[in-house]
Amino acid sequence: MLTTDARQIRITEIVCDRLELEPEELAETDRFVEEHGADSLALIGVLAALEKEFKVTIDQSEMPRMAHLAGVREVLSETKGW
Repeated sequence: MLTTDARQIRITEIVCDRLELEPEELAETDRFVEEHGADSLALIGVLAALEKEFKVTIDQSEMPRMAHLAGVREVLSETKGW
């Protein structure tokens, strides 16, 4: 099981990989679409990669909450019970 810090780093890596960003380009509350030009296909890719990595199913109704890195972390934490 990953430590909290390792888990946070892995989430950032996955999001950055799918959005084609460097980690230093992405702040916790940067909005993926508005600030980084992500499209719906990229966002679905983020969702799918997170589900695969963390062995979880995230309801697509959570997507609006996952508009930035902080939201992704929050939804994953709630879903996984971290």
